[in-house]
Amino acid sequence: MTGSGITYEKMTDDDLLFRLKNDDHLAFTEIFNRYSQLLYAHAYNKLRIESDARDVLQEMFMKFWDKRSSLEQGNNLAGYLFIALRNTIFNLIKSRSRVSAYAETFTQVNADSGIYTDTLIREKQFSAMIEAEIANLPPRMRAVFELRRKEHLSNKEVAARLGITESTSADQMKKAVRILKNKIGLVWFVLYYLNIK
Repeated sequence: MTGSGITYEKMTDDDLLFRLKNDDHLAFTEIFNRYSQLLYAHAYNKLRIESDARDVLQEMFMKFWDKRSSLEQGNNLAGYLFIALRNTIFNLIKSRSRVSAYAETFTQVNADSGIYTDTLIREKQFSAMIEAEIANLPPRMRAVFELRRKEHLSNKEVAARLGITESTSADQMKKAVRILKNKIGLVWFVLYYLNIK
């Protein structure tokens, strides 16, 4: 690809960002050509549905173009694009109920996202909200829930620890899960559940 005698394929990411900020459509096209296949493969690996992978990729690049004036040179363009894609998948999860297909997207935190921390901040806020709802559970129910989900104890082990029957432990756990799902929604609860260490 060339424009005004310039070979865009040979430009660095930083050069492309500079031109993109100045509304250079050819720079945008080169960035798309350079990264779209990798990003699509990543999206498909997470979503396992071709149409959804294409949709999130298209939406992410549309937002990328819209935000071109605020992009900073010197940042990791590939890292920025992957985080933007992850956020787009995150938004898709919020708008749909396909928990089984998407929840694993959030089992890993991108350690290289220091420059763009919005995802991490959002996840911390989400975790804080969940912890607040857990704290509002009745004491025994909260104790059962935390032993089951944070210490990974069985109902039998929880019963022995708390001095209750195994059936009471199971019943309290079911009630806790039902309350939390009603409070925060099924999708959010499952994502939280998958992230408990």
